[in-house]
Amino acid sequence: MKKLLTTCLLSVFFAFQSNAQELKPFKDGDRAVFLGNSITHAGFYESYIWLYYMTHFPDRKVYVLNGGSGGDIVGQMNARFEDDILPMNPNIVILTFGMNDSGYFGTDNPKTAKESIKKSYHDFGIIQEKLKGYSNITPIIMNSSPYDETQVAKDNVFKGKTDIMKKIVAFQEKAATKNHWAYVDLFHPMMEMNLKQQQKDSTYSILGEGRVHPGPGGYLIMASLFLKNQGLAGKPVADVAVNAENSEIEKSENANVYLLDATPDKVSFEYNAKSLPFPIDSTESTWGNPQKLKDAFMVYPFTKEFNQELLQVKNLKQGNYKLVIDGNEISEFSSDSLNAGINMALYANTPQYKQAMNVMFLNEQRKEIEGKLREYYWVQSNYFRDKGMLYEDSQRAYDMASVAGGFVGSKMGVYRTARYPEIRKMWEDNLKVLLDKIYEINKPKPHKIEIIPVATK
Repeated sequence: MKKLLTTCLLSVFFAFQSNAQELKPFKDGDRAVFLGNSITHAGFYESYIWLYYMTHFPDRKVYVLNGGSGGDIVGQMNARFEDDILPMNPNIVILTFGMNDSGYFGTDNPKTAKESIKKSYHDFGIIQEKLKGYSNITPIIMNSSPYDETQVAKDNVFKGKTDIMKKIVAFQEKAATKNHWAYVDLFHPMMEMNLKQQQKDSTYSILGEGRVHPGPGGYLIMASLFLKNQGLAGKPVADVAVNAENSEIEKSENANVYLLDATPDKVSFEYNAKSLPFPIDSTESTWGNPQKLKDAFMVYPFTKEFNQELLQVKNLKQGNYKLVIDGNEISEFSSDSLNAGINMALYANTPQYKQAMNVMFLNEQRKEIEGKLREYYWVQSNYFRDKGMLYEDSQRAYDMASVAGGFVGSKMGVYRTARYPEIRKMWEDNLKVLLDKIYEINKPKPHKIEIIPVATK
């Protein structure tokens, strides 16, 4: 029975994957804004998508921007569209909602559930018409990551929330089809991956902890599914094959290779890949969620789909060999392993991986500054808008907000300085400096690769 359930889940997962509508990869100059709630506001999945472009397409300068606001339902996204999203000058808007629209308390009440779905459907209709009015903007609909109702955990669970989300997902997909807009399905694939893993460990959650907000691993899966919908899965960092016996480069996909020496005893060549590996940070985590980026690998084949820097060296003499790059030993491999092929992207001590890490660190700084701006816009939309004080930013406004408490109070550390336009301008200038530096240092460099026999003792 367990084997049958697993087969069924896998069948459903791949069915959803095959039916998902593809969308085109971002092109040079695109400004893509993800318009969403707190899952988007956190900034992680957008940052991972952008990091992929920064490393895989170093000459393609795109902008993947955070337009999230914590707690939003689609009606609130519509309300702030003109004053928050349009100033980012997007030519692509990815609209994603559902977690908050489906409600929390009372989700098991049929009347409450019906009202939540009705309101979300109505407000979604309004923003659809608004998006149609901007001929310079390409809309994309992306449904929500799932609510984990099935995890065995101590925290409270809102029964019935998943069923409400399914109804919202259904009208999102229907609208995308009707409008001829691209559609990205996160909900079903992530839910199926989650259920499959929970057969082995009932306490597992693809989100990490809390049932709602993913940790870095969950966000990486979201980013991966988006990139996969763009048709980017299976695009190698590089794929090189050298035949040591006849001194030939048999393959050099996405890389320029110049053979220096090749015998059954040793091989050396100049190597210049057109992409960098995707760096995996083992320390980054979200507040209150200990999940790590690499935790995604348990349920999603990220390395296979997005991080393959392959090197195959055929017909070496039997024995063990050193992989040496620019004179530095990276690791040792058997001739059989090299004949089968190794993935250099798995080795954090290669110069190309170290280069990618520097890109990642700068991207994290960019995300941090962007996050401050998102906190400022959250206060505007979630506190001042209803008070008729939108962007007033006066001392009176600050005094009122500083005693509001709750979520507003948690933003005051940023708002106390962000209310000054000079500060926001400084942050925006810093973002530009960081991006210029990223697109300066992300260009792959040529390296000398050597395969040298390990000296026998």
